Amino acid sequence: MPTQYWRSQETIERLNRLERPGFALEFLRRNADYRRDFARTERLMAHDGADPETIRSSFARRWRLRCRP
Repeated sequence: MPTQYWRSQETIERLNRLERPGFALEFLRRNADYRRDFARTERLMAHDGADPETIRSSFARRWRLRCRP
């Protein structure tokens, strides 16, 4: 979603209906530092010889991310 829609009334109403995990995801998605780090992480994983699991784990630790079933 382009950033110009982030403050639209429709978006605000949708955000107000989210549970905590969904809201957290929306917060991170709008965070410029997170987006830059995510892009950097994707580039690192694309390099030959890079261990994607180690890179993903490091990224998750930096942003305190946890995936729960």
